[in-house]
Amino acid sequence: MSMSDVPTRAVVIGAGNLLLGDDGFGLAVLEVLRQQWELPPGVELVDGGTWGMTLLPSIESADALIIIDAIDVGWPPGTPVVLEREDIPRFLGVKLSTHQIDLRETLAVAELRGRLPWHTVAIGAQPLTLDTGVALSEPVAARVESTAELVIARLWRWGWQCRRRLEARACTS
Repeated sequence: MSMSDVPTRAVVIGAGNLLLGDDGFGLAVLEVLRQQWELPPGVELVDGGTWGMTLLPSIESADALIIIDAIDVGWPPGTPVVLEREDIPRFLGVKLSTHQIDLRETLAVAELRGRLPWHTVAIGAQPLTLDTGVALSEPVAARVESTAELVIARLWRWGWQCRRRLEARACTS
């Protein structure tokens, strides 16, 4: 698929580890998307956790890919981060051990095989802490809802019409 083709299948991966502070950010945003948004057919939400290479089939079968994660670019904690396809390899991925295959390496394999979607973006927030057993830090937790909205905006830009659930509207208005 080339950049000019209209994508028909989007995969949205929430990455991270809930047991490591702000590293659980992608999963928290994924939960907001599940609870508050009606997504059209063709959009799949995937709990990426720390699954690494097992995500390869989902990535390679997508026409469009959104990765939600805590992304360390050295900015103030909680700052929104959006990395387009060409910038992702330089920043994405925190390796927990030398034996773990991280998401960055999985994306590299998809790229080498010519199957990383042209429509690929990483959306996240600058983490404050990746300490074990700590909840999301305040500045990062404050970005969960707005990051979900950034994901929805990108899906709209690529052609998917998403709607906020009525129950969610009633709770937030």
